[in-house]
Amino acid sequence: MDRRSGAATEPRFGAQVTDDGVRFAVWSSAAERMWVSLFKTAGYDELDRLELARGEDGLFSLLVPGLKQGAHYGFRADGRYAPEQGFWFDPAKLLMDPYALSISLPYRYNALMAAQRWQQVDTAPMMPKAIVVAPTVAETRPPVFTSGKLIYELNVRGFSRMHPDVRPELRGTLSALREPAVLEHLKRLGVGAVELMPITASMNERHLQPLGLRNAWGYNPVTFMALDPDIAPGGWLELRQTVAALHEEGIGTILDLVFNHTAESDVEGPTVSLRGLDNLAYYRHDNEGRLVNDTGTGNTVACDHPVMREMIVDSLRAFVNYAGVDGFRFDLATILGRTTHGFDAQAPLFETIAADPVLSDRILVAEPWDIGPGGYQLGNFSERFLEWNDRYRDDVRRFWRGDRDTIGTLATRLAGSSDIFGRRHETQMTRTVNFVAAHDGMTLADACAYERKHNEANGEENRDGHNENFSWNNGVEGETADEEIVARRRRDIKALLSTLFLSRGTIMLTAGDEFGRTQKGNNNAYAQDNELTWLDWERRDTDLEAFAFRLGELRNTAPGLTTTALLSGAKINGVADVEWLSETGEPLQTGQWEEPDRRRLCMLLAGGTESGGRLAIMINGAAEGVSFCLPLRDEFEWRLILPCQGDQPGIRWDVTGRTVAIAIER
Repeated sequence: MDRRSGAATEPRFGAQVTDDGVRFAVWSSAAERMWVSLFKTAGYDELDRLELARGEDGLFSLLVPGLKQGAHYGFRADGRYAPEQGFWFDPAKLLMDPYALSISLPYRYNALMAAQRWQQVDTAPMMPKAIVVAPTVAETRPPVFTSGKLIYELNVRGFSRMHPDVRPELRGTLSALREPAVLEHLKRLGVGAVELMPITASMNERHLQPLGLRNAWGYNPVTFMALDPDIAPGGWLELRQTVAALHEEGIGTILDLVFNHTAESDVEGPTVSLRGLDNLAYYRHDNEGRLVNDTGTGNTVACDHPVMREMIVDSLRAFVNYAGVDGFRFDLATILGRTTHGFDAQAPLFETIAADPVLSDRILVAEPWDIGPGGYQLGNFSERFLEWNDRYRDDVRRFWRGDRDTIGTLATRLAGSSDIFGRRHETQMTRTVNFVAAHDGMTLADACAYERKHNEANGEENRDGHNENFSWNNGVEGETADEEIVARRRRDIKALLSTLFLSRGTIMLTAGDEFGRTQKGNNNAYAQDNELTWLDWERRDTDLEAFAFRLGELRNTAPGLTTTALLSGAKINGVADVEWLSETGEPLQTGQWEEPDRRRLCMLLAGGTESGGRLAIMINGAAEGVSFCLPLRDEFEWRLILPCQGDQPGIRWDVTGRTVAIAIER
């Protein structure tokens, strides 16, 4: 493919199948020698070790005549070995090709992968092998997903592992997403795109094996393109077919990718790829030569290095060219914009992505923070990015928890967070991704059933995970048989779901939150690849699920809910885009906004129907019920649609405590 035209061209590096054989290419500025080791398709016998020729600018390459697709290989590098100065060259370490598209086996951590050079431990027996592949170019189309719709975050393994309507042999794999029951569920919920938590191959952190635990999330990659053999046993064909099946139903695919760190971790971590090829170039280091840890994982990818930048862009292009994905969510995305001077919204990597013909129209979603200096960058990415909005999560939870002085911030979040996204850009379109729960943190149901985290199962004495979750338990911590408390919790879940689905901007729901999934208060369940994180479809709350389906249908049929223009009160065709009313139907006055204990609000939104009807969102966060009165317009009648009260018109409805009621003008 031609890079300039966007048509299918091969990257400079990796294993490229040619008419004459396979050309291997890898980059290192500091290696003195480089080899490719060839292996039998099955087993660990090294068939041959061939030296690559060093060319200009650190490019090592070799054409192996007669070699074909399916060959198994790895790299070895030699040079200076002085870990205290950042040099880790050791030809005994078999190194994964950073451009590998397929690997022979999942990664399994082994302490010998961190052996020092003098120990002369050949790691080939414990390393997966890269497999030479020539993937088919997918039919690409403009992204199906558009801003303002629902993103459905899911862990492929946990989502389908216990799904009774998914064939047993497909559970836990990408192919499960093509099953009729899964597609039907996504459509009924109104999903605009699934956001797949990492499907690239990852390795367990070294402390998990002694605890008998396994990384369930996959945010610990070795390289960036190879698919996890457990999640995608059919390789790139399986991913391509899954994306195509979702597209047929009008659902896009967003991949959650990790370019901020790798599983090589800190100085005690394994040497399995980039560290052994050129540690100082591929990872960020301080002035003393120590690994920078802006990620909390031990290392930080040097995204501003030209070769790393090229690798990241080539990875993104591969997922578009070979699978047709709609876009990407970037974990700890501040890292991608880090330079020696700090975060830059116009960093070279961002500019390269924006200018690339294959990537320029893809959906880009940033998690806009890391733990480094100045790492919190919510609202500071360019207009190309949607951004996870943790302020939305916290402020919505604080309101429904009952915190004082929260009515104003709730309105701001409902209206698209203009305080965050309206201050830097002239378009006045919100780029928020609103969510009340995500994979990281308490589930939506746990947020109103636990006041504190319960991470003991992670083996770290409950020290891990966030301490402040803005959560509440409705009177009892955790599970209870008290029917009144159970009813209150279900009411709160419905209120949280309603608030999310009725907010301006793109929204995100984590799989299972629509039917009350629980992790029993664990707010950092990354190491729980078991029933704690696997969705229990057979015991799901079908009442909550049906309620979420109704919200999804409403969001996709009310034009005012999917547009991303910031709400300001401006009039469109003589109707204000939003009005903020008290329960009496009168506009809220300044003094009312400033009432610290105000818990009631009506958001009157234009665009409730295609014919010009408005949507009234009546929020009662108080414990007691209240009667809301709505203003009338000629030729329109108000009808309550949630909670369902029949189809009788009216202007006044009793809204029970801690409830969101919705009426529509027809």
